[in-house]
Amino acid sequence: MILLAMAACSAPENEEIVSNDWPVLKHYDQEHIDKVALPLGGIGTGIVSLGGRGDLRDWELMNRPGKGFKAGPGGNRHPFFAVFVDDGTKKQSSALLGPVPIEDYECKEGRKPDNHGLPRFSNCSFDAAYPFGIVNLSDARMPIDVKIMGFNPLIPGDADASGIPVAVLKYEITNTTEKPLTVSVCGVMENFIGADGETGYRDWKGDFKPSGANDNKNVFKKSNVHGIYMYTEGVDSLAEQWGTMALTTDAANDVSYRTSFISRSWGDALLDFWDDFGDDGKLENRKQPLSVHDPNAALAVKTEIPAHSTKEITFYLSWHFPNRKAWSNEVVGNYYTTQYSDAWDVIEKTQPRLQELENRTIEWVSAFVNSDLPELVKEAALFNISTLRSQTTFRIASGHMMGWEGCMDTRGSCWGSCTHVWNYEQATAFLFGDLAKSMREIEFAYSTQENGLMSFRTNLPLSKSTGWSMAAADGQMGTIMKMYREWQLSGDDEFLDELWPNVKKAVEFCWITGGWDDDMDGVMDGCQHNTMDVEYYGPNPQMELWYLGALRAAEEMAKYQNDTEFAEKCHSLYEKGSKWTDENLFNGEYYIHIIQAPAEGDSIARGLTHSMGAKDRSDPDYQLGEGCLVDQLVGQYMAHILDLGYLVKEENLKTTLGSILKYNHKENMLDHFNPMRSYALGEESALLMASFPKSRPKVPFPYFYEVMTGFEYTAAVGMLYEGMEQEGLSSINDIRNRYDGKKRNPFNEAECGHHYARAMASWAAPIALTGFNYSGVSKTMKFKANEGMYFWSNGYSYGTIEIKSRNSNYDIRIKTLGGKLELKSFELREKGSKDFKKVQVIEDGNEVIFAIKVRK
Repeated sequence: MILLAMAACSAPENEEIVSNDWPVLKHYDQEHIDKVALPLGGIGTGIVSLGGRGDLRDWELMNRPGKGFKAGPGGNRHPFFAVFVDDGTKKQSSALLGPVPIEDYECKEGRKPDNHGLPRFSNCSFDAAYPFGIVNLSDARMPIDVKIMGFNPLIPGDADASGIPVAVLKYEITNTTEKPLTVSVCGVMENFIGADGETGYRDWKGDFKPSGANDNKNVFKKSNVHGIYMYTEGVDSLAEQWGTMALTTDAANDVSYRTSFISRSWGDALLDFWDDFGDDGKLENRKQPLSVHDPNAALAVKTEIPAHSTKEITFYLSWHFPNRKAWSNEVVGNYYTTQYSDAWDVIEKTQPRLQELENRTIEWVSAFVNSDLPELVKEAALFNISTLRSQTTFRIASGHMMGWEGCMDTRGSCWGSCTHVWNYEQATAFLFGDLAKSMREIEFAYSTQENGLMSFRTNLPLSKSTGWSMAAADGQMGTIMKMYREWQLSGDDEFLDELWPNVKKAVEFCWITGGWDDDMDGVMDGCQHNTMDVEYYGPNPQMELWYLGALRAAEEMAKYQNDTEFAEKCHSLYEKGSKWTDENLFNGEYYIHIIQAPAEGDSIARGLTHSMGAKDRSDPDYQLGEGCLVDQLVGQYMAHILDLGYLVKEENLKTTLGSILKYNHKENMLDHFNPMRSYALGEESALLMASFPKSRPKVPFPYFYEVMTGFEYTAAVGMLYEGMEQEGLSSINDIRNRYDGKKRNPFNEAECGHHYARAMASWAAPIALTGFNYSGVSKTMKFKANEGMYFWSNGYSYGTIEIKSRNSNYDIRIKTLGGKLELKSFELREKGSKDFKKVQVIEDGNEVIFAIKVRK
């Protein structure tokens, strides 16, 4: 047993973290910014996105997606920020936007681009390290350079601090001249409460009402911030689109505002504003006309900037929309709105804490960005965390996290926290353990029936959670493995004790008559609904390795519960199933699917079939057959992350991964036929969902020739675990080259919808490369003996580890940046070794640092 002088180390609660410049991981030049849209908002709160040219787009605040929604009825009334500059001899005004893209020039009425008639900066680029986004603006005509810096606090292990409905926008103005400048920055925003991205407005029933049917009001308020509070007297208080917004600043002096624009035709309202602001950088208020039901507001801050100096002006957008329904017909609420009374309360409570929250966010993101991992791995992992902030995820009033699979433009895509999709992602568990535990509670405490059938989609409200009453083989097995993951990472025995009875039932459900393994031979060969949205008939690697992984996880949990008999049963089935799989499904190159149509008279248990699968079960369509599936080793991917060992022969895994590269990789898509959706085109490289080097079923599973990033990450991470580092990195590089800011948004990897949950499998790549594993049960941490500095996070604490090789020793320093790390043993695996070395702590540091020496 390892001896430690300290049982735990914590980040100091009262230590002041000195703010540094924002970290930058990726730079996008002017040719690669058109698709950039960085989500700003908290987990479960909704978002607005900072565009690559400085625009604010995709206003998704009102409990639903709003891709393309620009928060205004059209023309020049979309929200924007502008700057006024006076050098004593010349006054200039410009929108704080980059140039209009050339492809937007053509339009039947000459007004296609947002805010098209406003002066703009000629040079623009974008820097990012999520959740930080920086727009860089410059122009030879202007005496200033500008950085637009947008973020929202994101702190591992602190879901509440990471779930604040606010977008922070800092405008950093640099005087590039020899003279002092008078500068004013102004934000313009319509009170669009009631509009959510679809035409018109909605009443509480969800029925559309025509534009103008609301009666929205703006009022200027002061407290620890100054700004415009936006509310409504017309939108139904039970509607999802009912709520409040605020545009504020923490500037104490030289703040001016408008609560409305004038109501005139022919663009005179904008003209009146532009003349007013361009005169002296200050605003004169305008009374809201009776005919205006969605008034524009404006807020300006004026300052003096000496020669060759920089000043920062900060604005905040906050919101509060409590009536989320999600996929229910009833209001299920938002957790974040239980923490605040309205949008003004949000910023009043948050602003005093923002510097601390910003510093904490900078600290961990900088540690991650500066870690000794390949840049593209850090990019894929970090940028996909943005999905947790999108409308894909939300927290109901109880605090439980729920999720769509992704988002369509104006609605969620595929409801119910779908187990077979959410199985793949790792970001939630390793960054926000309590949220991951809340999802396991939903699955086992609410969605699992007495016979062990787990509804792979959960109804809302939770009182109707099991109404779906359909099981997915991969979904159910994956949640068992995730239950083991959450227990191990948290070390929460009460959590396991409470849910274990239903975990056990979920395993036993495999063995019911007409079930997935009703002959209990360790081989899943029954009717298996799965993430391809069809049923497979007969044994196949995708379902079988999930099953083997679930048996291993259940075995370990049963041992801890002193349920020896069940542990032995799981182990016996695992051993039989593993041996059978290698002997019968491995064809020498990869694992195949043996199609076994149900014999006449064979029963299929209730809840195992869906209407999307084969109609003729005697000769079923939509099978894999002898195809080479990109994620056939997904169960092993998860087993490696959980340190459960090899589920099948190691040598077969490496051969299979090589075959996936050989048969599924496409250097380009120019000669590729695909009857379904295209997520890779032209010269782009990718891993196909399946290939058929032997023979192809007449009608394979629907997505067989598609490309989807979550599956690609699964294969790539598998390669990283098996020592095929260059091959795995190449596959990740293929993905991120497709999401390059020019062709697609780097913060929005799509599958069946935007911000698809499966893409957060990318967080597994840093885990695989570092060999990180943590058990809160045994208080053990494991790492590979790779020299360098690395970031680690277990969902509850996070920090860095520095590994140095010195003669016959490794010097290791583990630093906790946040949370509390409990550690009783540390294990290190040297390159080329399969085993981890247990090591003894021979010196320790302060309460933040463990210092460990390891003899080679």
